[in-house]
Amino acid sequence: ALRIEAGQRVGVGVADAGGHHLDENLAGDFADLKGRGGPGSEHEFFAERLEWDRHLARAGWTCIGWPVEYGGRGATLEQRIIFHREYARANAPARVNHLGEELLGPTLIAYGTDEQKRRFLPGIVDVTELWSQGYSEPGAGSDLANVATTAELVGDEWVINGAKSFITNSGTDITSLVTVTARTGTTAEGRAQISAIIVPSGTPGFTVGRSLKKMGWRASDTAELFFDDVRVPAANLVGEEGKGLDQVTEQLPQGRLGVAVAAMAIAEGVLAETTEFVSSRNVFGERVLDFQNTQFELAELTAQLEASQAYVAHCVELFNRGQLDLIAASKIKLQATGTVKDLVDRCLQLHGGF
Repeated sequence: ALRIEAGQRVGVGVADAGGHHLDENLAGDFADLKGRGGPGSEHEFFAERLEWDRHLARAGWTCIGWPVEYGGRGATLEQRIIFHREYARANAPARVNHLGEELLGPTLIAYGTDEQKRRFLPGIVDVTELWSQGYSEPGAGSDLANVATTAELVGDEWVINGAKSFITNSGTDITSLVTVTARTGTTAEGRAQISAIIVPSGTPGFTVGRSLKKMGWRASDTAELFFDDVRVPAANLVGEEGKGLDQVTEQLPQGRLGVAVAAMAIAEGVLAETTEFVSSRNVFGERVLDFQNTQFELAELTAQLEASQAYVAHCVELFNRGQLDLIAASKIKLQATGTVKDLVDRCLQLHGGF
């Protein structure tokens, strides 16, 4: 059984049923990774960050929300939120396995066959394999209803043709699979039928293009993918044919809510660090905290953060009632990430030029 309680703030501060805190297992292992992977070095230190993820796996802290039978710990949404908040507040490294853990694995658990789960899920849990999602395209972007990639069933194989772009974790040495969204037919109303199909790395005709540089999330590998008469078994279809878009729509709200939760955790940590800094920094014979402008800024930022936290809590309640749809999840992700961006920018100004 998993026991996670708020307020356990020793290091990362999350404990399991045996009383083992995350920091007791892992403290100090990520110290050298802080500040790494920034502009100019966005694809460096991958091996170190991968080993950190594997260290988490060995300690039992990957995929904690998955059912126990698939290698998880059956954590509730609230328990997972506490874990991710504490993880972010500890300024621990960005995860390289987040996509498989938070989106692709749960999608397979919900819609995949028993054989697919047996074959593919263990590698996500122990981080021996990385999985990427082949959704976005050069022309359609993330408009999955209008993807141009096609998949035709020929005998007992899918033949896939097309291209994807901005695909996370697709160019690493241990990327083993990509879940591709492709047109597999047309409905009676003339709309495209979108299906999800698993394509293993190294399949003939499947090539990984250039690695893309981004303005943000630089520690995450992102690349282009190309499919030229790629053939995979018909059994690699995830769920029902033509239901790929429905699968994404049903799974994305949870992922977007998770981004909002992480944004709040980052904002909490930044505001706390900034408050501590201005309390100890002296200029012109006074603490920075004692300047009226500093107090105005901290008061306004605190109010904005608390309002956003209340909004996130409301969306968590909606999710638990099965009422958090894709639009509502998109709104909270937009609002929460906007809040943390503004807060970080303004806290940076309070640090001055020192």
